[in-house]
This record gives sequence, structure tokens and C-alpha cells, in this order.
Amino acid sequence: MKAIVLTQYGNPDMLKLKDIEKPTPKDNEVLVRVRASSVNYGDLLARNFKDVTPQVINMPWLFWLLAKAYFGFSTPKVTILGNEFAGQVEAVGKDVTSFKTGDQVFGHAGQSMGVYAEYFCIPQSGTIALKPANMTYEQAAVVPYGAVMALPILKNANIQPGQKVLILGASGAIGSAAVQIAKHFGAEVTGVCGTQRVEFVKALGADRVIDYTKADFTQNSERYDLIFDVLGRGSFDKTKNVLKPNGVHLYASFKMKQVFQMLLTSRASKKVVCGLASGNAQDLAGVKELIETGKIKGLVDRTYPLEQVAEAHRYVEAGDRKGNIAIIVG
Repeated sequence: MKAIVLTQYGNPDMLKLKDIEKPTPKDNEVLVRVRASSVNYGDLLARNFKDVTPQVINMPWLFWLLAKAYFGFSTPKVTILGNEFAGQVEAVGKDVTSFKTGDQVFGHAGQSMGVYAEYFCIPQSGTIALKPANMTYEQAAVVPYGAVMALPILKNANIQPGQKVLILGASGAIGSAAVQIAKHFGAEVTGVCGTQRVEFVKALGADRVIDYTKADFTQNSERYDLIFDVLGRGSFDKTKNVLKPNGVHLYASFKMKQVFQMLLTSRASKKVVCGLASGNAQDLAGVKELIETGKIKGLVDRTYPLEQVAEAHRYVEAGDRKGNIAIIVG
């Protein structure tokens, strides 16, 4: 089978199209014939994890060290990237009961990745579900990661109809899902993003979009019940000024500083909360339901064939993308 193999850490040219052996599913695994994947933030990090320092990535130092050990310090241990997928079940192991050959599926492979290939295996207990009938493979492949991260975190935030929610990083995988999910919960949603992706965030259903290159939301008169900070780049010292009483600055990515702030503000009227999500099959089932009822859309800016994954990475890194990027396989 054909796959994109990461030969060494570095720029997109390190992603090489190769012929490798087709995998065979274990007893509890599903063999997926991949039809589409995506390019997201995790793929870019994994491609050059050697240069990812604790300062670059928004996670506590210990988490960073464990991730470095998993992906490899100087040479990549995970050699086939891609973590979101949509495709068909090609075969199942003898213990698999949840899926059958021919099922159309979608999901998230997690840090094991392996989706930039014609076939890959995933445990039936993994983050995999039947593909929503109202989405194409390309649309379904750009949704799972962000949605399974955003949905449980925002559920725990207990958003009420009419509340004002601001999404920092509204155009990324998690942020674009968060805009739609917060709208589903009945919030009035403001998205913050760069100039190139203002129209994309509007198309997601945001009530208002702030271009951070032209305006500072911490300097306006609006007050928010919840600020959802996807990449952990907002400062609570500034955002607390635009939080309502009992408002929350909710981090999806955070360092120990934010953990300490959460402890210090636990009894204050304005709080810091650090959210975590496992992104499991149950969350994906909830995402599928929202897709099928029209609450979550899979908007695609560009598609690239598998052999042009390197070009897709270059496009995303250049900062020109206006939405999600899908990879067409086969």
C-alpha cells in the first residue's frame, strides 16, 4: 500500500510517499480503508517534534517530556502521521462486534497516528464511529479531533442559553468545533481569529468575529460569561477585566501557571479552569449526533491528494488557509 512516511524530523519535504506493507488487523482491531484525512496542528507538531520546546507547546513540562519520549527525541518513532480519518471498514478481527466489512466510518487515531496511508488499523474500542450519512468523506475527516476535544470540555462548562461566550483561536480544529457547539448550547458566540479566517468563522455560525490583528477584545466594553482559550495564549490578568461576575477563563491548553491560577481563583468570582478531554468513542458518538442534526458542519478550504501531503503542510504553515484542509486518499 502507499503511505506518507516521515523519514526524519524537519520541514514538509521530510514527508515521503512510499510503498509499505498493508497492515493486518489484530483480533480486536478494525482495518480501515482510508478515504480522507486532514492536516491539523498535531500533525505539524509531530512532523518536527525535535524542535518543539516546552516554551512552544502549551502543556506542563512533564507532559511535554512524555510526548518527546513517545514521538522520539532526535528521530521520529511515529513515522506515519495523520490523526483524523474517514473511510470504509476493509476487514475486522475475530473479536470485533461493533463494526463489519463495508461500514463507512470516521474518527480520531490519537497520538498513534498512522492515517496518511491507504490502510490503517484501530482498536474497535478506539475513537471510531459510523460516518454521518449527511457528510462526505472529506467533510467527515476534518471534524473528529477538534469536536471530541471541545464537546466534553464545553459540556462541563455548563453553558446556558443566552450566555456570552468568546472563543480564542476560533478557526482551529478545536476552536471551530467550539464555536458550533457553544451555539448549539444556546450561547451568543464571539470568535477571535486572524484576518484570513474571519469569513470561515462567520460561516461556522459565530454571532460576531474579532480579527485579533485589528482589535483587542480585552479593550472593548463587551463582557463575557465564558472565555474558551484553545491554545492557552490568553492572559487571565487581562481577560478577567472583560469577564462578568462569576465568569470563567477556560483553558483547553495550559501550563502549570494556569493550574496554579485555577487553584488560587477556585473561590473567587472570576475563575480560571483548566479543561481536559480524553476524546473517546462516547464523545465521538455525541459529535455524530450533532452532525446528523445539523449542529456541526465540516467546512473544507482545500483538498490535496495523498501524494501532496507535503504541499498541504506548507500551505497550512504559511498561514494562508481559510478553513480546514482535507487529504484525499485513493
